[in-house]
Amino acid sequence: MTLIPQYFNLYDYFLGDERLAEVGRRTAIEFRGSRITYDELRTEVDYWTEQITANGVGEGDRVALLLYDSPEFVACFLAAVSVGAIAVPINTFISPEEVMFIIRDSGARLVIAEEELEWKVSLSGSPFKETCSLVVVTTAERPYLEPKDDLAERPPLPATTRETPAFLLYTSGSTGMPKGALHLHGSIPYTVETYSGEVLRLSEEDRTYSASRLFFAYGLGNSLSFPLAAGAAVLLDAERPTPERLASLLEEQSPTVFFAVPAVYRSLLDLHESGRRVDTSSLRLCISAGEALPPSIFADWERTFGLTALDGIGSTEMLHIFISNREGRARLSSSGEAVGGYAARLCDDDGNEVEGEGTGNLWIRGGSATSGYWNRSELTAETIIDGWVRTGDLYRRDAEGFYYHIGRSDDCFKVRGMWVSPIEVEAALLAHESVVEAAVVSSRDEDGLATVKAYVVIRTGVGDEAMKEDLRELAGSRLPPYKVPSQIEFLKELPRTSTGKIQRYKLRGASQ
Repeated sequence: MTLIPQYFNLYDYFLGDERLAEVGRRTAIEFRGSRITYDELRTEVDYWTEQITANGVGEGDRVALLLYDSPEFVACFLAAVSVGAIAVPINTFISPEEVMFIIRDSGARLVIAEEELEWKVSLSGSPFKETCSLVVVTTAERPYLEPKDDLAERPPLPATTRETPAFLLYTSGSTGMPKGALHLHGSIPYTVETYSGEVLRLSEEDRTYSASRLFFAYGLGNSLSFPLAAGAAVLLDAERPTPERLASLLEEQSPTVFFAVPAVYRSLLDLHESGRRVDTSSLRLCISAGEALPPSIFADWERTFGLTALDGIGSTEMLHIFISNREGRARLSSSGEAVGGYAARLCDDDGNEVEGEGTGNLWIRGGSATSGYWNRSELTAETIIDGWVRTGDLYRRDAEGFYYHIGRSDDCFKVRGMWVSPIEVEAALLAHESVVEAAVVSSRDEDGLATVKAYVVIRTGVGDEAMKEDLRELAGSRLPPYKVPSQIEFLKELPRTSTGKIQRYKLRGASQ
């Protein structure tokens, strides 16, 4: 017998009548000195529902959001999914060409954009103009609405279920053109019940802040899914999260849970070291994701602030973190253990499972997995096999079930017939007191043989042959000879995606 999925909509999940009876008067969002309650947020969502439907958007239509982290982002996202449409958050840092690619690829019926970002949306002169409308938001000029006395004014919600498409998240495109991962109404509750429930354990007293923006899968969970589901308050900031900005926010707004990527933790440590006070006294929990947390940053953060940064791995395809360290059970260099509700396995290149301890390609299964890539059936078939999502990451698992990131499958390479993990070599180089960042890729020596090349950023900004020898000597004391970089090049900064991930493919191209 086929079970019919029960009615479910994210609007009700976060802001339904029963929900507001519990948390309605509590602060949901703090933004630019204002506090917005859950009651007021629902009024905002209802306002944007009217704007969206007035532009002809209906069930299954796509609504692109080119918005900063703000109450408008949260309200527009929930308004779009409430009417059965599909929200499409867009990275505000990407180029106009990439913005328009996502708008066209998703077939958006409506674009809601910040006034400052309107120039990135070029609908005029395009055949797309006939099927897509633009609404421009000027946040500073429109005061937030007062809660309605009559909550019954809102039209009935469509008959969505947990299996109804809700939002489309495009990857950063660090290795090619962006691709959209489709998620369902039931995807967010699954991450709330698993990762948030097991690792974060948020309460109504928590105040969360995420340096990663809402348009990323990581940031969407940090600043919308988890705090709103817990009845907590989320601190939103539309400004670029520079180290100085973050230090001020930590001091003035006192978050209890802080989410960031490794590069942000490093920048705050450097700022603190320079003499600028970084006040972490309000924090009870620090979360790191986006890429593996280097051991040096893990140790420095714990030594400097007395806080453990809990590393984990997630993905756009899985919506959030599925392997994580926990409070009181965090292991240096490890991504942690599988989160309850997720199954992890390691496979060889032929898809055969590696049992027990061993190394292999990481495959994940869980209820928050994407239902597939938008209009890319072949890629979907390659990535999702019998319910398992191939992450593209190479991992090692120890006897206790802890997972250690070796690198992206396409980043690892062989020298003298033996595997080299860029992360391992980079960790050795980062142990040098002068090294700020390092990225390792495959290269060729003068004989055309595979070798290790390191791109290094140092504190002085200037490197010489003596420094190269120091780095090789340090690496040689920690690694077998074939993993020691024979080529070292100094850079002022490493190429990164807008999420903070190192773009090794650009470095590989420069090394060929």
